[in-house]
Amino acid sequence: MRPPLPPFTEETARAKVQAAEDAWNTRDPERVALAYTEDSVWRNRDEFFTGRDAIVEFLRRKWDRELDYRLRKELWAYTGNRISVRFEYEWHDADGRWWRSHGNEQWEFADDGLMRRREASINDVRIDPSERRLTD
Repeated sequence: MRPPLPPFTEETARAKVQAAEDAWNTRDPERVALAYTEDSVWRNRDEFFTGRDAIVEFLRRKWDRELDYRLRKELWAYTGNRISVRFEYEWHDADGRWWRSHGNEQWEFADDGLMRRREASINDVRIDPSERRLTD
């Protein structure tokens, strides 16, 4: 079980979003993957994959490339076992260029509170370091 469980209220949907933000900001692929079903189905940008092992591999590659990653998520909508989120995150590449990535995610949860489906659309914008908003 991974509370809060569906069906979601505004309060429990906000808690689910905050828990996801907190986990992703650890940049720990194994920890993040525990929030998803063993057979979770993902679309992230133009990548499609299934399962926790694939999630861990994807996140390792992601955070090897997106350095000093920092994320903020915001609840957009919820109903039953689904939550929609808007997000932005900032990171820099190996050459020191900073980026802000904006996107939307649609989540679908199993009865036990684990996410069984994640659809993410993301766009990247180059920013000057002075434009950063997501600093510790």
